[in-house]
Amino acid sequence: MATSTLLARPALHLAALTSRRPLLAISQRQLTQFIYPVKRATASRAVVRLIPQRTYAATTTTSTTAPAPKPKKRFRFFRWFYRLVLLSLFGGVGALGYSIYSLRHPAEQFVPDPDKKTLVILGTGWGSVSLLKKLDTENYNVVVISPRNFFLFTPLLPSCTTGLIEHRSIMEPIRNILRHKVATVKYYEAKATKIDYERKVVKISDESEIQGDTSQTEVPFDMLVVGVGAENATFGIPGVKEHSCFLKEVGDAQKIRKRIMDCVETAIFKDQTPEEVKRLLHMVVVGGGPTGVEFAGELQDFFNEDLKKWVPDIKDNFHVTLVEALPNVLPMFSKQLIDYTESTFKEEAITIRTKTMVKKVTDKYIEAESTKPDGSKEIEKIPYGLLVWATGNAVRDVVKDLMAQIPAQKNSRRGLAVNEYLVVNGTENVWAVGDCAITNYAPTAQVASQEGAFLARLFNTTAKSEAIEKELKKLSVAQSEAKDDERRNQILDEIRALQKQLRRVKQIGPFQYSHQGSLAYIGKERAVADISWLSGNFASGGTMTYLFWRSAYLSMCFSTRNRVLVAFDWIKAKLFGRDVSRE
Repeated sequence: MATSTLLARPALHLAALTSRRPLLAISQRQLTQFIYPVKRATASRAVVRLIPQRTYAATTTTSTTAPAPKPKKRFRFFRWFYRLVLLSLFGGVGALGYSIYSLRHPAEQFVPDPDKKTLVILGTGWGSVSLLKKLDTENYNVVVISPRNFFLFTPLLPSCTTGLIEHRSIMEPIRNILRHKVATVKYYEAKATKIDYERKVVKISDESEIQGDTSQTEVPFDMLVVGVGAENATFGIPGVKEHSCFLKEVGDAQKIRKRIMDCVETAIFKDQTPEEVKRLLHMVVVGGGPTGVEFAGELQDFFNEDLKKWVPDIKDNFHVTLVEALPNVLPMFSKQLIDYTESTFKEEAITIRTKTMVKKVTDKYIEAESTKPDGSKEIEKIPYGLLVWATGNAVRDVVKDLMAQIPAQKNSRRGLAVNEYLVVNGTENVWAVGDCAITNYAPTAQVASQEGAFLARLFNTTAKSEAIEKELKKLSVAQSEAKDDERRNQILDEIRALQKQLRRVKQIGPFQYSHQGSLAYIGKERAVADISWLSGNFASGGTMTYLFWRSAYLSMCFSTRNRVLVAFDWIKAKLFGRDVSRE
C-alpha cells in the first residue's frame, strides 16, 4: 500500500506539472528528473525518495515572471567604444592598404608637350621636392637634375649614425615621387657644373662610377629653380676637411657609424696605453645647433643603452664633449629650454664647452681658444677619437659662378639674393629656394619646404593666368568676327567672366614664412619643443615632448613607406637594441 502510494505521487506531480495551469511551469530538465525516478521505482518496486517539487515550481515561476535587468549605461558605453575602436582599426588598415597599393601601382602619365615651357629644377632637397609635390606638371615640361636620386629626411639623420634608424628608412626615391605626377617628368642623375644665364642652359656632368660615351651635356630651360642647397662651412680652419666627419648626407652618417665602432675596437686593442684609450673614446661634436645637440644625445644614448653592455671595457673612458663658439647651445630656443638642455646633458655626463672656438684640427687633437668668465682667452689642445663638424653652411661652386654672371648679385656673399617672390635679383626667369637662397629666415628644412610649396602655387597660378589670357585673345578675335549682335553679346559675357577669373587667379601675394616651431632631441628619451601657439610660443621639454617629437617627425616623413619603416626601426631597436657591429 505504501509502495503504491509512493508510486502514485510522482505520477500525480507529473500530471499537475504537465497540465495547462498557468501557475506552474517546468523545464525539460525538470521533467526528466520526475520521469526517471518513476521508471526506476516501477522496475525495482523500491521506495523512491523524491526531491520536493514546490521549490522547483516556485523557482521556475519566479525566473520566468521576473523582468530582465536593464543593461547599465556604463557597459553600454564600453560596448559602443569597442565598436568604434574596431571600426577605426579596420578603417586604418584599409587606408594603409590602399595607400600602399597606390604607391606600388602608379597611373599612366601624359606625354610632355613640346610647345610648353621647360622648367628645370636643380636638386632633390626639401625645397625642390616640396615644389615637385604640389606642382601641376601638365602645365610645363619639367626636368629634374640632381646627383642624388632620392629625397633625404634630414631631421632623423643623427639617428642613423648610431643604428637607431636604418638610412634607407628615411630615403624616398625621387622616381617614386615623379612617377606619381600627372605628366611625365624627366630626371637626370648628374651634377650641375655651370648655369649659363645668357644662353639659358645648364651644363651637367655624370659623376657616377659607371659612365657611358656621353658624360657631359647641356639642358636648355625657359624657367629655372635653383635648389642645390649648401655645403659644409669650415671657415678656413686648417685640417677640418681632412680629419672631421660632417653630418649632411647619408654617406656622412655611415662614415660616422663606422668611425664610432672603429674607435671602440681600437681602444680595447691589446696593450693599448691608457692615454690612447681615453683619446680614442673621446667623441667631440663641434656645433651647438639642433644637429650637433641631437647627435650628442643620440651618441650618449648609444653608449648607455648598448655599447657599455656589450663592450664593458670602455664604460669608464667613453665621453662626449660638445663645443660651441656662442655663449649657449640651441640659440634659436628660449632661455628656459636652453637651461633644460644643459641640465639634461649634465645628467648624462655630456660636457658642454661654450665660448670655445676651434683654431686648428689635426688627426689626434684640436686646438681651441676658450674664453674664460673674466674675459681672458686660453689656447688648449683637446684630444679626440671622433670629431663631428656640425656648423654652418657655405655656398656651392655652381652658385658662386651664377652670382658672378649677374651684376645685381655682386654684393651677395652667403648665397643668391632673392626678392619677395623668390626670384633671383637681376633675373626674370630664375628662382632660388632652400639653403642656396638668402632670405630673412634661418636656413632650415621648414623654411625650404614652405618656399617650394609657394613656388608651386606661383607656377600653377601663372600657368592658369596664361591659359586664360590665351583664351581671351581667341574670344577677342571671335567677337570682332561675329556676324550678329546676339553672338557678339554672348562672347562679351564670356570675356567678362574670364576677366573676372583672371583677376582672382592673379591675387597671389609674396612669400610669407609661417614658423611652426622648433624641435630637438636631447637624449635620455627627452626632447625640447618651442612651438608657435596663437600669438605666442609654447615651450616644453621632457618625456612627453619626446613622444610629441617622435609623432611629429613620423607624420612629417614623406611617404607611408617611410613612416612604416621608421616606426619598425624604433620598435626593433627598443626590443633588440642597436647593432654594435662595425658596418
